[in-house]
Amino acid sequence: MKRALIVDDAAFMRMALKTMLQKHGFEVVGEGENGAIGVAKYRELKPDIVTMDITMPEMTGLEALKAIMALDPNAKIVMVTAMGQKNMVTESLVGGAKAFIVKPFKEDHVIETINKVLGF
Repeated sequence: MKRALIVDDAAFMRMALKTMLQKHGFEVVGEGENGAIGVAKYRELKPDIVTMDITMPEMTGLEALKAIMALDPNAKIVMVTAMGQKNMVTESLVGGAKAFIVKPFKEDHVIETINKVLGF
């Protein structure tokens, strides 16, 4: 089973992603409400895929992305954010993100993007 970690400061967004992923055969092994928790959970749980919001308190998604990539250069992280700003997309991809999903999103697009990153 594909193991996922969801990092987003909005509880409703974590729930929406969790429901989607579970429906498509993923095991959601953890959730975090900011980048610092996301990095700690990544270290602890070693998920196959991470969905990472960009705008979060304490530690942003971009900071967390860089911290996780430093821990594990093979980490598979998909950025999920409402900010479709070009510089954020570029910075995420340069920082090691494998893909970028802009909110609001459609379920089939999320699953297709995540499966593509995982090589399915």
